[in-house]
Amino acid sequence: MNTTVSTIVIAGALLLMLASLIVAIRNRPMGMVLLVGFALLEVAVLVQAGFVIAAVAGGAGPDDQATLFGYIGGQVLIPPAGVFLALAERSRWGPAILTVAGFAIAVMTARLLQIWQGTA
Repeated sequence: MNTTVSTIVIAGALLLMLASLIVAIRNRPMGMVLLVGFALLEVAVLVQAGFVIAAVAGGAGPDDQATLFGYIGGQVLIPPAGVFLALAERSRWGPAILTVAGFAIAVMTARLLQIWQGTA
């Protein structure tokens, strides 16, 4: 698992979480900046998933691959689902949904690193 990509995913997710929280506190609907940010986050998550799949195919990785791929699958689904729900909810709760999505991606990436290193 590439720790550089994981660090980028965690930092990006936390930055988007903070931006979404600010938008939610200001009682504004989700804007184009958050939409593009979460699209870029999804690309980073897909790149990370590609690195993990390639490493596992090469024989690396933890013994518990079911949990690993469960986290990868969940990570891939969270940004599009969060954006879809945020677009459907045009009140302050739309960006609040994105706040939770950004936090979930950051935590799941940290957990993936723990699983990969065998410390979890």
